[in-house]
Amino acid sequence: MPTVKSVLAPGLIHHPGFLDPAARLRLAEEIAAVLDAAPPFVPRMPRTGKPFSVRMSNAGPLGWVSDRDGYRYQATHPETREAWPTMPQTALAAWNALSEYPAAPEACLINLYDPTARMGLHQDKDEADFSAPVVSLSLGAPALFRYGGPRRTDPTRSIRLLAGDAVVIGGASRLIFHGIDRLYPSTDLLAEDPLPAFLPPGGRCNLTLRRVTAMAAQAAAFNLPTS
Repeated sequence: MPTVKSVLAPGLIHHPGFLDPAARLRLAEEIAAVLDAAPPFVPRMPRTGKPFSVRMSNAGPLGWVSDRDGYRYQATHPETREAWPTMPQTALAAWNALSEYPAAPEACLINLYDPTARMGLHQDKDEADFSAPVVSLSLGAPALFRYGGPRRTDPTRSIRLLAGDAVVIGGASRLIFHGIDRLYPSTDLLAEDPLPAFLPPGGRCNLTLRRVTAMAAQAAAFNLPTS
């Protein structure tokens, strides 16, 4: 995998083309298998029940869900009530290569965008240990990724994310506000990438890998040393 990287801010690292065409195809096949077992659902805003514009699913021991009751992680699909499928091996390999964190991720969120979907500025703060980064992987159509600081009012900048790009959100940037402002037309897709069958024309898939529980808490639960 390429080692070229761009430091966007302290702890916020962009790895253009991290996944080569073979890895992108392999990851798309692994995601398709996850979605067969854990069909995409539409998350909803707490309290209001307003639907998100993205559909999503999860893989790994835990999955992130949002509904009228709030944001949370849980071990089962909110509709099928089945356990989440095993995390894609290509995504795990990316975590091991990029996270610089000594424990495995516990959740792999799969966000599915149609060409009009967006993701508003938000923080990833439902996890217990912010020393672990969030590792993001992109497939499908390019997207405009906007990022700022730890306050919603902080100035923002934007970069274009392409299929195969990875972004690490960690360190001093772990709690920055970030989001997806728009997708670019399907004509901008990388020529060597066939569109994954689970995406509509011009769609995008984004995976984010997260560590949910603190290592110390897990060690206590299993009576293990923390160092």
